Amino acid sequence: MHIPSRRLGLDALGIAASFAAANAFAGFVDDGSLTLTSRNYYLDRDFKGATPYPAAREWAQGFILRANSGFTEGTVGFGLDLTGMLGIKLDSSPDRAGTQLLPLDPQTREAKDDYSELGATLKAKLSKTRLSVGTQFPALPVITASPARLLPQSFRGAYVISEDIDRLTLHIGRMDRVNLRDSTNYQPISLASPNGRFKAGANSERFDFAGGDYRWSDALTLRYYHAELKNIYSQDFAGAIHVVPLGAGKLKTDIRVFNSRENGRAEAGQVDNLNAGAMFSYQLGAHTVGAGYMHQTGDTAMAYLAGGEPAVLSDGTMSADFVNPKERTWVARYDYDFAAVGIPGLTAMARYLRGSNIDLPKLGGTNLSESSKDLELAYVIQSGRAKGLALRLRHAAYRNEQSAASTFRSDNETRINVDYTLKIW
Repeated sequence: MHIPSRRLGLDALGIAASFAAANAFAGFVDDGSLTLTSRNYYLDRDFKGATPYPAAREWAQGFILRANSGFTEGTVGFGLDLTGMLGIKLDSSPDRAGTQLLPLDPQTREAKDDYSELGATLKAKLSKTRLSVGTQFPALPVITASPARLLPQSFRGAYVISEDIDRLTLHIGRMDRVNLRDSTNYQPISLASPNGRFKAGANSERFDFAGGDYRWSDALTLRYYHAELKNIYSQDFAGAIHVVPLGAGKLKTDIRVFNSRENGRAEAGQVDNLNAGAMFSYQLGAHTVGAGYMHQTGDTAMAYLAGGEPAVLSDGTMSADFVNPKERTWVARYDYDFAAVGIPGLTAMARYLRGSNIDLPKLGGTNLSESSKDLELAYVIQSGRAKGLALRLRHAAYRNEQSAASTFRSDNETRINVDYTLKIW
């Protein structure tokens, strides 16, 4: 049988195009991943003293499915990330709802039986620079998608991360909406205002940030970021992380400085705060001992985005943020890794924070104080069918001298987490 040479040429071109397309999408599939995280979360706040509600106590089950592609081949690679999240109520009632594990009806105080959301992120890569547009989970000093509840907070916007300059990682982004931890809807971004620190109801259509981390040496990393919540506040962050051998162990120094002030039309009112803190931690074998101090000046509390926590030295505390006006905070911490005694995966932490000189005339006066005693025990199974299953128990005893109208009220708080991530692909 005779086959025209022209047809042979077209067939060859078609085969070549098919191979080219397959090769182009090879990285998209081969470098991708699919994981499912199961998160069981119990949160119990037992309030002390005068309070509208005696407790906030709920139990919920969450699932987080992450489907992340690689990048297509070529000078510019393209990809797609999808994040599906589902939260299910296990236990709640109107007299003890409000833990932010579940969406809450403000009139009836009834928590929803379930809630879900789907986020999509388009991404592109050129050399060592990556651009993503869509659902974002930033983790920077000036903007952090809080993971501290059943489902993580997320933002919507555009985000560029570049590592093209040796030792420097640049971050530039603009976010226009936020999806809170106990919500399924995107909404305008606002300024956190616990204790009535700023004008209620102020929000913005735009949050911009730019900055980076520079690895000066193997021991020292320098950090700087600038951020603006349009017409509400501007913030500059400067920090340094330094780790050096000292004797038989190593010393870590963590310095963080935030300078916040009102921006544009100042729709949330005056913002005037300088938060400076330093934490010194010494690790010797299985033991780590740390001490730190955080000092605030200015006429207002520190500014940070609503729905999360500030990335200051008190980050990780469960019942308060320790960034009230004029506040001075001391921190002492001890960590132990039980791998030293033959139990790998088991760790423990004890921490004490005390804040003083708090200026809250409408919530109790001046020179007020607050304190928190935190304990944590965590275990990650190291082998067998349940390898990777993580159990975490936390307890805090928080006390303050503020009035019952305060957002942060004296309480004993317990959190229990059971997390497991299954790598499907």
